[in-house]
Amino acid sequence: MLPYLDPTMHMGLAMRHAFSSPSIASWDVVTAALAVWYWTLRGRFPALVRGAAVFEDLRLRQAAEATLRASEERYRGIVETTSEGVLLLDGEGRITYANSRFAAMLGRPQDELSGAAFMNLVTEADRQLAERELAGVAEGGTRRLELGLHRSGGQVMCAQVALTARVDDDGDVLAMVADVTAQKNIEAQLRQAQKLDAVGQLAGGVAHDFNNLLTVIDGYAALLIARADEASARDLTMIREAATRAATLTRQLLAFSRTQTAEERVVDVVGLVTGLEGMLHRLIREDIEMVVTAATAPLHVRIDPGQLEQVLVNLVVNARDAMPEGGTLIIGTDRVEVDGEAAAQLGAQPGENVRITVSDAGCGMSAEVAARIFEPFFTTKEQGKGTGLGMSTVYGIVTQAGGCIQVNSRPGQGTAVEVYLPMAAAAELPVGPVPDPVPQRLVAGTETILFIEDDPAVRTLTERILRTAGYRVLTGVDGHHALRIMEGNPEISMLVTDVIMPGMNGQQLADRITAMLPGLPVLFTSAHTRGVLTPTTRDDPGVAFLEKPYTATGITRTVRAVLDARTSSATATN
Repeated sequence: MLPYLDPTMHMGLAMRHAFSSPSIASWDVVTAALAVWYWTLRGRFPALVRGAAVFEDLRLRQAAEATLRASEERYRGIVETTSEGVLLLDGEGRITYANSRFAAMLGRPQDELSGAAFMNLVTEADRQLAERELAGVAEGGTRRLELGLHRSGGQVMCAQVALTARVDDDGDVLAMVADVTAQKNIEAQLRQAQKLDAVGQLAGGVAHDFNNLLTVIDGYAALLIARADEASARDLTMIREAATRAATLTRQLLAFSRTQTAEERVVDVVGLVTGLEGMLHRLIREDIEMVVTAATAPLHVRIDPGQLEQVLVNLVVNARDAMPEGGTLIIGTDRVEVDGEAAAQLGAQPGENVRITVSDAGCGMSAEVAARIFEPFFTTKEQGKGTGLGMSTVYGIVTQAGGCIQVNSRPGQGTAVEVYLPMAAAAELPVGPVPDPVPQRLVAGTETILFIEDDPAVRTLTERILRTAGYRVLTGVDGHHALRIMEGNPEISMLVTDVIMPGMNGQQLADRITAMLPGLPVLFTSAHTRGVLTPTTRDDPGVAFLEKPYTATGITRTVRAVLDARTSSATATN
């Protein structure tokens, strides 16, 4: 029987031998000694070895659990601080988890979303798409779609949603949600602007020719009235009224396309609304009560007063039509302070604004209809009862004046349209009483006028009007003809020219002639300018613009005013 040797003794002898003779054979001895030591311990102390193994297993398990907890906390922190909403949906489409960002997007408490059906948050129009994509996500990959989700308070959020099936869970789906409402609003505004620009180009071309015809119709009717008998004068007056209504239609086209030349000035909104109240009462029916809640102090804005009247008329007519069974129509004016955040949301200019509100108790509109009301030719009225230009006109006028419009409406709960216009600066406010308008008659003069117009009918009529008023008129058909006339007539006192002409436009002609005759008064005429006139043109007292169609009284009065303004300016300089 072999003597018992302590395994530790064997281990020590082997280690000393290995270090004293470092060779491969020596390390083999160490390895063998370790094996003998382990098996000897296992045979003599099996419980000790098993306990060490269990302890090692627990240590490894605790380390794994700590690593897992750290990983979960790290990813939960990422999920809770991400800019996107994160959802987990079970196999039945119910929300098992929603991060705080998603709850904030919808304006709902986070715990309220747990267990809720995701489809109940989706708008009815998008529900079928959401159900189809959610059912198909199990096939693999990521499904991306855009949905409308209900916010608290009845608003709708436009969301981009990415759906991904979770591999390790039975039917669970991960949904990543991004709020793209602001982006969609910008895209809608861009599409709206493109539509208006396209229609505006068409309207501008039509307006140029149409207003030339209206100028001729009204002008000759005015000349005939002066020598007609009473019965003929009444007929001629009806012709002029029809021409005026036709000119209003043209202005509507130009207004909503934002190509109309506005005669902006400081206007008191309170006074304008009060002055229109009588006319607005005649526009509505007896079963509609109109209430005007105007501010007590004047509220001044810079806008064309005729266009602002048109805005009010269109809004009141729309409110009237929304209440076929009667109701209450409220017109309000007030002063509001719009801060930076609200200005960005509304699209208004930050600072003090005048708000004009027209509200009704009518049928209201769905969100889909409200999103389209500013589109040209879009109408919900029956055939023959609406042109679809009313709200487009309002949009064009308000935008042209630097303002914005907010529409609040829900089906069955009426509509409130808010118009925001920036308040005029204190330096622009009028001082003293407004002078009475000049009587409707030709304003005479004796100066020599160079008149250039490419439309033969307008040219003949205007030449006759100016000659009747006492002026000497030199008439040309275009810019090149005007320059030839100038060569033999240096005594010209004023240039009256159309803006849109072939070959050389009115601004180019005026630049050429005023270079030869510095300080020469200039009057431009046109239905719309297409951006031809330079910005400094309207700041010069010796330069003016007269919109077509103009009347006989209108052109003679403007010619006289420009000539007198230039004379006064020259006298003050000397």
